Amino acid sequence: MPPIFSHSAFAAHLNPVRAALTLAAWTAGTACVFCALPRPVGAQTFTNHHARALEDFDNRVTAYVDLHNAADRELPRLKPTDSPATILDHQRLLAGKIQQKRTQEGQGNIFSPAISQEIRRLVAIAMQGSNATHIHNSLKHAEPVRLKFKVNDAYPSDVPLQSTPPTLLQNLPHVPPEVEYRIVDHALVLRDVEANLIVDFIPGAIP
Repeated sequence: MPPIFSHSAFAAHLNPVRAALTLAAWTAGTACVFCALPRPVGAQTFTNHHARALEDFDNRVTAYVDLHNAADRELPRLKPTDSPATILDHQRLLAGKIQQKRTQEGQGNIFSPAISQEIRRLVAIAMQGSNATHIHNSLKHAEPVRLKFKVNDAYPSDVPLQSTPPTLLQNLPHVPPEVEYRIVDHALVLRDVEANLIVDFIPGAIP
């Protein structure tokens, strides 16, 4: 014969089950509440801001290199040669082709305001870090270059190319071999190596 429960006994029998169900429901509800809470975004937003600027820079440089290569394909193939005149002639032809394709480009076409700000931040970090003394000494002993220039100008052949300190380069975004960083006075210049063109520059990037 099945046991007979009184009302109070039956309620007592259900209490553990009810408690378990209540706890499960509360836990699930709490989890949903916590899932809905916004996550701290300070550090994440800070990181994403820098990452977006560097990604944009990489995309812009890649687009320029594609343009450089397209211009180069329009010229007769330069055969291996030791003749400076032949190399210089090809350089001028390539520069002319690139200039024709970039007639609307001005300062900031690669180094947008956001990218320039990020580059300046990276330069400042390098100039204040453990290698700061080496960078300052390297810049101080290098032959100073003062030059008025604009985007798409050829870098004057009679003006020395001031080398960029390796310890500073390590802190700058990597660029493909078609372009390079150069320092002209306090500006950081992006130069087309083969065409000898100033692709873009950041005024006052170097303290």
